[in-house]
This record gives sequence, C-alpha cells and structure tokens, in this order.
Amino acid sequence: MGTIPRPEHPQPQMERESWMNLNGEWDFAFDFGNSGIDRKFYDRTELDQKITVPFCPESDLSGIGHKDFMRAVWYHRSVTLTGEQLKGRVLLHFGAVDYECRLWVNGREAGSHKGGYTSFVFDITELAREGENHLSVYAGDETRSGRQPKGKQSGLYYSHGCDYTRTTGIWQSVWLEFVPLCHIEKVQYYPNIAQKTLTIKAQVRGRGELTARAFYEGRECACASAGVSAGVAMLVLSLSELHLWEAGAGRIYDLALTFGEDRVKSYFGMREIDIEGEKVLINGKSVFQRLVLDQGFYPDGIYTAPCEEALIRDIELSMAAGFNGARLHEKVFEPRFLYHCDKLGYLVWGEQANWGLDPSAPDALKNFLPEWMEAVERDFNHPAIVGWCPFNETWDYDGRKQDDDLLEIVYRMTKLYDTTRPCIDTSGNFHVRTDIYDLHDYEQEPEAFASHYQSFADGGELRDTHPHRQTPVKGVPVFISEYGGIKWDVEGANEQSWGYGQGPETEAAFIERYKGLTDALLDNPHMFGFCYTQLYDVEQETNGLYTYERKPKFDMEIFQKINGRKAAIED
Repeated sequence: MGTIPRPEHPQPQMERESWMNLNGEWDFAFDFGNSGIDRKFYDRTELDQKITVPFCPESDLSGIGHKDFMRAVWYHRSVTLTGEQLKGRVLLHFGAVDYECRLWVNGREAGSHKGGYTSFVFDITELAREGENHLSVYAGDETRSGRQPKGKQSGLYYSHGCDYTRTTGIWQSVWLEFVPLCHIEKVQYYPNIAQKTLTIKAQVRGRGELTARAFYEGRECACASAGVSAGVAMLVLSLSELHLWEAGAGRIYDLALTFGEDRVKSYFGMREIDIEGEKVLINGKSVFQRLVLDQGFYPDGIYTAPCEEALIRDIELSMAAGFNGARLHEKVFEPRFLYHCDKLGYLVWGEQANWGLDPSAPDALKNFLPEWMEAVERDFNHPAIVGWCPFNETWDYDGRKQDDDLLEIVYRMTKLYDTTRPCIDTSGNFHVRTDIYDLHDYEQEPEAFASHYQSFADGGELRDTHPHRQTPVKGVPVFISEYGGIKWDVEGANEQSWGYGQGPETEAAFIERYKGLTDALLDNPHMFGFCYTQLYDVEQETNGLYTYERKPKFDMEIFQKINGRKAAIED
C-alpha cells in the first residue's frame, strides 16, 4: 500500500490509541447511471480502478483526475481484523463523503448518511469478523439538484467566476476505532473564566465513573470524577492555573478522559465570547476581528489538503499578512485544521456550504438542518470558533425568494444547541434574525467605499446594500464581512482571470486601494471587524494576496502594517 496519506489522527479532540487509518489505496469504480446498487456492486470484492483515499476522484492526488459530473461512485477495500480488536465495539469513521453515503460490510448494509461536509460513524461490530473483511462504499452526488448544499463547487462543466472544481465521494480521512463496550461517545466543554473552571458534559455508553485530568504544559492543574446518570456524566474541573486562550495565543490545556477501560486524549481552551452593544468581546475585551476569506481549496487535492503541513501553512500565511482569523467560507473545514487554529490562537467563523441548496423549497429545512447541526455539534469544543454562520448570500433561486422561516428556524436551532457563541443567520444577504449584522461590499474606489459608511461612523444610519429585502438591526455588532476582492493576476493577462471590478495597473496602486478600503473600516468606531476577500487565488479567481500555490504576490509586511494597527472600536 506504500505510505499512508494524511496519517495523522483526524479528530484530535477525541483521540484514542486503538485506531487504524484506512487512507491509501482503495478499489474504485464510476457509476454514471447510478445503477450500482441494482447491479450489486456491494457484493464485489474488487473494482476496475484504484484511487488514493482521502482525495476526491476529481483531484490529481487521487490518481483519477476525472473532472466531469459523477452521479455516483463506489469504493472497496479489505481490512484484516484480529480477535483482540473485536472484543469491544468496532467503529468505522468517515471524515466527510460528498454527498449521500451508504456502507456495506461483508455484503451486508451497515448504514447510510446524507451530507457532504460533516463527519459520521457506523458501528460495524455485528457485521465484522476475525480475518479479512470487505468494506464497500457508495457515494451519490447530485450537485445540480437544488436539494443539497454544494458550496463553491461549479454547477457548470467548467470552473467559472467564484465557482471551482467539484468534489465527489470520500474527501476526508477514513478510520477504524476499537473501543471498549463501556466508552465515551461525545463530550462538551464549558469554560468559566471568572470561576476558573471547566464544566464537562459527557455522553457515555455503559455504567461507570468518568475521570478528567487537565494539564498545562505538562503540569497537572485539575482532576475530578463523576458518576453516570441516564447515560450522561457531568463534572467540574477547578483549575489551579488559569491561562486564557486569545487571538495570537492559543493557550490550550491537554485533557485526559477515563471511563472504565476507555482512554481518550483531548484538549480545551479557556475562552469566552460575549456581545456588549456594538462590541464582540473575547474574554471581556473588544478585539477587532481582522479576518480574511479562506475557501479551503488546494491545487492538487481540491477540498483536501495534501498534508497536515499545508493546513498549518495557510494559517501562518494569513497571520503573516496581519490577519488574526478567517471566515471559513462555504465549506465545513476538517477538525485537523480547526485543531491548528486552536493551537495558534486563530479566530474563525464556522460556516456551512449552503450554495446549491434551494432556500425557497418546501424540503429545504430537511435537507439543510440535520447536517448543519452535525457540524455545530462536532466543532462545538474548538475555542478558535468565535461564531456560526449557517448561510451565506441567500440569493433568489430560479426567481423565487428564500423562505424566511428556514433561516429563522436554523438560527434558533443553532442558538438552542450553542448558547456560547453569536450566530449570523445569512452573511451579507438576506438577514431575517441575527446576533450580528454584516454586509458585503465590493466597491473598489476607496473614497466611494468610505462614503458608504460615513453616516454610520458619525452615529447615523447604516447604509444597506439590500434595503428592499432587509433592515439593519440597531444596537448590535456590525462588520463588512466581504470587501476588497482586488484582482491581481501575477501570471499576466488571462482571459479567464476573474476578480471584483477593474484591477489596478501597478503594485503601488493595489496597495493604495487596499489601504484605503481597509482604513475606512479600521477607523469606523461602530465596526467590530472586517473580512477581506481573499487569502489566496483559487483556480481562475485571482483576487488573493497569495497565488493558488501559496506564493506571496507582494511584500506581506506591508499588509501586516495596514491590517495590524489599532482599530477605533478596539480596547
């Protein structure tokens, strides 16, 4: 099988020693007619092609590189299990499969999942056997159906504008996990800075006692135990040392969880988010959010980073340009990326890839909410996530306006599950119910851009880009969550090169425009942040500060100085 790609543990907040990485070579087959189930592909012990998991078949790293639409694809591989591994429960994890996944183990169906961006797990204990086991995976993907979120995946054959190469099937790691019969299923962490405590709520299977031990830089600073009631264990850790997680300083604690024979390695950060009038507070302080749009695309892996170092590098490149965080745009990013955001103190907004879903359809809620709640639940414990944004720019679909109830219900469900973070219902347009009011503005002339918000800066009304569809909420935090998008094609004239507006003719003109646009937001005493479009080019979209290959287009110290100066609203 050779070297296993992406060998690191995919879920650092629930890491056990007893796991098996299933990345690498799998059998693969196209199913253009979506007839493989009828033809019983799940009974086959080999398929006609090979693919490298976890890379999607559209990508070069997969070894397939097929760019056209694929209604369905199939995967197969065999796995040898020992009697020792079968003593407890055998769990098969998928980081993400786009879009509908069905699994067969030794010819018997084990379960299914809908949603192209969230993680899921099948308990295959009853289907697994000692020795060789056959895993067959079906992935159906109807990108143009209007019934599934697709994000920035192109609905046309070619990439165009700000839509890019598609992703079908498995695109995050696949792994087996061997757990005791009594084990921890999931945990939630609630930090309290004033009390110097961390409350842990754990859902467990079986009876026993949960013990948690916290460490900071190797020093034990808390230990507590609690029994189980109705499948839930709750305990409070009183920390002897308090180290705050904040922008630029990801001071995370290591956490060891024990439940019977189950041992889980985890971590947490002491960080609180609050809203005070127009300010978004981090640990009680007004911190200006200097965000950049990150699309999460890679030239060779499409949706999947080629290696863990590539995840870290994107954060470091952003920070080198003076940003302290990112909108993770139209995509639910993998937990390993969020782990490095946590470690580096990098602020991020969790967002779903809502584009492609018809927000006016009667069944839109059914096709959106379950997957979104899976994302919120999976990523709840990451201190780096400072807010949720389930929708982005809910444009009319075939001339039909969004169902406002859809946005309000999703907002309310998000807030019901997570009371610790703000939620933006739909970024840019069209707001229905939101904690934060944001706008998108791609005006390229700095003076005109500044004039849009001068009245607001002086204490007047906020100029809205869609006044016929939404009314600004007074007294809440406001920011321009997309601006700039300045086109700069370092490769020279390219007919397919795309950006917002007319690009500047010289580097000096680019920097002058960037500074003028950004200064207008930093100097506005009623803006709590900004988000510049974007960190790097993606395919034909050339408005990144870096190229698609992550090469800097300019001296990043210039942007670090522009972005890094104190904002008017900042403490």
